[in-house]
Amino acid sequence: MEKRKFGQTDMEFSVLGFGGAEIGYNEAQTQAEVDELLNSALDAGLNVIDTAAAYKASEELIGNAVSGRRGDYYLLSKCGALDGFTRSDWSSDGILKTIETSLRLLKTNHLDLAQLHSCSSDVLRQGDAIEGLQRAREKGYTRYIGYSGDNDDAKTAIELGVFDSLQTSVSIADQSTIDGNIALARDAGLGIIAKRPIANAVWRNTSKPSDSYHHEYWERIQKLQFDFLGLPLEESIPIALRFTLSIPGVTTAIVGTTKPDRWQQNAEYVRQGKLDEKEFQAIRERWNEIADKSWSGQV
Repeated sequence: MEKRKFGQTDMEFSVLGFGGAEIGYNEAQTQAEVDELLNSALDAGLNVIDTAAAYKASEELIGNAVSGRRGDYYLLSKCGALDGFTRSDWSSDGILKTIETSLRLLKTNHLDLAQLHSCSSDVLRQGDAIEGLQRAREKGYTRYIGYSGDNDDAKTAIELGVFDSLQTSVSIADQSTIDGNIALARDAGLGIIAKRPIANAVWRNTSKPSDSYHHEYWERIQKLQFDFLGLPLEESIPIALRFTLSIPGVTTAIVGTTKPDRWQQNAEYVRQGKLDEKEFQAIRERWNEIADKSWSGQV
């Protein structure tokens, strides 16, 4: 699988990364299934695993599954938001303690990247959360520090000049950041991680999904109506994913799944490489023609 240099760090990330939210929130997920899922992903060439303290059982499942292969992947987690986003702790001590808990659950002595999880500009400017990350780095708990979030909050994070990376939502249905925060982060030398890179493939639904998490993207897609979305899913999903990976500055796309065989499919998709420039620009032009100015990045 193709690997790309991650910002100004010494890491090279696979273009496809594993997102740990789905396994964490899926109460029916078994440890045996996660073992198979993650080991097959690593075997397919993936070397990025991204999780968070807020993703319920995710960190523990990941630690149990692949801590014995720690040299095979870069490990990313997020802090500040906790317990399924039901509470948060942005204090310096709180950030440090959260990372210590993450290390215990993940069965490792360090993260490769610790990220603040979608905190506000006010929290960022106040400084305690950033101090907590910096203390964690000084203690060797993490090699690099980053910010995960969107819109004006992400812009603040970039402008502060203290982070090594930005993780942000970007896809065929979420393009406002391409000429905004992604361009700013790229110019600042930050590593850029794409979250929700296929817009949750909401076009697979013939009617509005029941889960409100998917509503905004589904409504946007109804208006955007990209020509390629009429293709079978095994053709449209690769185009959407490759679009995101064709955006200048994006290093890796974080995709979550609970199904082991999905990783072989995803690995095949990204082996096709970037989109042809004409195809990429057609998607950009359609967005510029149709998108409403209120369509901000989805957290």
